[in-house]
Formats: sequence, C-alpha cells, structure tokens
Amino acid sequence: MSQNKKMSLTTRIMLGMILGVILGLLIQSILGDQPEVAIPLGLFDLPIKGFFVDGLFHIGGQIFIASLKMLVVPLVFISLVVGTCSLSDPKKLGRLGGKSILLYLSTTAIAITVAISLALLVSPGGGVEIPTTATFNAQQAPTLTQVIIGMFPTNPINAMASGNMLQVIVFALLFGIAMALSGDAGKRCAKVFEDLNTVVLKLVTLLMNLAPYGVFCLMAKLFTSIEMSLIVELGKYFLVVVAALLIHAFVNYSILLKVLTGLSPLTFLAKMKDACMFAFSTSSSSATMPVTLETATKKLGANNSVASFTVPLGATINMDGTAIMQGVATVFIAQVFAVDLTLSDYLMVILTATLASVGTAGVPGVGLIMLAMVLNQVLPVEGIAIIMGVDRLLDMTRTAVNVTGDCMVTCVVAKSEGELDTEVFNDADAAKALEEDIDLDKLSKKA
Repeated sequence: MSQNKKMSLTTRIMLGMILGVILGLLIQSILGDQPEVAIPLGLFDLPIKGFFVDGLFHIGGQIFIASLKMLVVPLVFISLVVGTCSLSDPKKLGRLGGKSILLYLSTTAIAITVAISLALLVSPGGGVEIPTTATFNAQQAPTLTQVIIGMFPTNPINAMASGNMLQVIVFALLFGIAMALSGDAGKRCAKVFEDLNTVVLKLVTLLMNLAPYGVFCLMAKLFTSIEMSLIVELGKYFLVVVAALLIHAFVNYSILLKVLTGLSPLTFLAKMKDACMFAFSTSSSSATMPVTLETATKKLGANNSVASFTVPLGATINMDGTAIMQGVATVFIAQVFAVDLTLSDYLMVILTATLASVGTAGVPGVGLIMLAMVLNQVLPVEGIAIIMGVDRLLDMTRTAVNVTGDCMVTCVVAKSEGELDTEVFNDADAAKALEEDIDLDKLSKKA
C-alpha cells in the first residue's frame, strides 16, 4: 500500500498497460490455434479464454469504459452551462466557435497532407501482394447539411440519453445564454450548476483511480486477439501511419503551439501523458473527455469557460489521427490495386477528408466511414478490407493524437482570449498536485 502511494497515477497506468500487454501475448501463445485451453484444478477445469479473456478482462475493461462514458454527458452539459453563463460578452461565444472550428479544420488538412506526402515518399503498398477478395460494407455517412440541421435537438433529454454530443453542446450553450440573461433567477440557477460542476469534477478524480486496472484489462484482452502476422504483412503501412501520427503530434502541434501562443511545446507534451494514455487504452475521444478536460484546466491552465467548449467540440469534430490514416490508406490501397492517382485526386482526398471530419461527427465507426467517403472519390471501397486487421491497434494511437490536438487548440484559443493561466501551464508541480488530489487515501482523509 505504501509503495502504491509513492507511485504516481501516470506510472501506475503505464505499469498496468505493460503488464496487460505481456499477459495478453502470453495467453495468445498458450492458446495458439486452439479455441480454448483449460487449466485442470482437480474438481473442475478452468478455461483460460472463457474465464480470463471473455470473463474477467472483458468485464473489467467494459466497467472502466462505462464509468468514463457515464461522466461525459453530465460533465459536458454542466461544465458548458457554467462556462457560458459566466461570459460577460455574448459575442465571445462566436469568437470561440469560429477560432476552434478553423483551427480544428486546419490541423486536419495539415495532418492528411503530411500523411499523403510521407506515404508517397515511402510507398508502403509497393510490391505488396494481399488477397483483395474480402469485402467491406460501408455505412451511409450523413451529408454536411444533415449534420448542421441535426445539431439542433428536438428533444434535449433524448440527445443526452443517446449521447449526441453536438446537440448537447448546442443546448448547453443556449441554456447558459438564457441563464446569463435571466437576472436573479439565472444567478440562482448558476450557483446550483457551479455546485454540480464541483461534484462532477470530484467524481472524475475518484473514477480515475480505476484507470490502472481498467487499462490492464483492456490491454490484456486486446493482445490475446491481435494477429501479429497481419502486422508483419502490413508492416510498411503500419509504420508509415505511426510515423505520420508521431510527426503530427510532436512536430506539427509543437510548431503551431509555439507560433500561435509562444508557450513551450515540451511543457505541453509532458503534461499530456495521462490524457494520451487514457485515449490510447480506450480508443475513444469521448470516453477520454473527462480526463482531457481535467488536463486542459488543471494542468494546462485553460479557463473552464473555454475548455468546456473546445474540448467537447474537438472530441466531436477533431479527426486528425483518422485523417492521417485516410491519407496513408489511400496511397497504400492505390498502390496495391495499381491505380495511378493524379495531383487533383490527392487534392480531392485532402478536401473530402477535411470536410468529413465534421460531416461524420457522432457516427459510430467514424474512421472507416470517413475512409469510405474518401475512397469513393478515387478508389474501390473494398480496399478497406485489406487494412481492417491492423486498424484496431492504429485506432488507439490516433485517438491519442486527437486528444493532444484537442488540448493544443484549447491552449491556443484560451491564450488568444486571455483565458489561459500561464503560471499553471509552466508550473511543473501542477500535474503532481492533480495526481495527489486523485489519491484515494488522501481524499478519504480530507473527508
């Protein structure tokens, strides 16, 4: 117990991730090609896959994901209402929205441009012979017009119940503005929401203690089923996507942050560790949103009135990691099918992928739907089936990139609005203070 208290949350999450990967690979080696292997325990046999993989690991991982998703709607709604009703200048909302959307679309365009350029340089599909008889049935993606109309909820409660984040954001903004314009009644409501916000944020810190165990279960289950042979066959594609993701996260975001704010990219990246590990393990920007908000406000110093707007918006429309996958996949599939794409084809891919980052907001399986939209412009959609085998592992990495982009844009917008506490941003102890606040023993003592 004393050793556990000495270890930071980041260290515990990393330890859980490593142990989960090792155990998952060990179980995969034990199972081999057999569907099940049982451990004899005298009175009965204990099935490894049935008890551990499909039982303990599956339950533990899903409880962890569910506990994070449980917080998303109340956290976004309450936090956004509090932030909106506290704005003295209603025009500020328009500025926040305009800056955020412009930055998100710009980073997406940069991401896919870098991905296509790197893929053309390396040629990941050159000489690859993979059977292309597999098929992929793409879901119908909504048009941009449908998305804009669908942003406005006919039933706000139903929007919250179904987790339609764009509708929740719009309703929270309107509700917050109405509270700000309602005089004394609005002020009384604001106090209630401020108290609710404090309680929800405390719940976030409590549930973050599940992270090491949840990450362990997720990694252990995932790595029992990952086919390493596929990663070898698609090795160049896999490495090019990872390289493009790392370049975008460490180089592009760092340059934008430094140029637009003057803040230290190294400090920013160092404080993104927890949020990135959550994103990597959950493969969901929405599930990671509670941690992303905590990081943006407590570690990076962004005011809640800005972060509560930019982070949920980014989790909904920021698809930089997916755009990178689309760019590399387009070049890879074109090379496998021996299709020569022209400069205008690549420009069409960049434009389609950038607009699709908004047009497919809130749709399940967004990455493959967006890729289907892109390939429809220049290539056969069936090519998606080739890369599906390794997409799960890449999805984890690109989600971490998306979350990093959400926080970078939050810092830029907050700095431009004078809503970024640079002392908190530059304070190396801010992250440690947050982790100490998350310690369950200390929380119980405070109580």
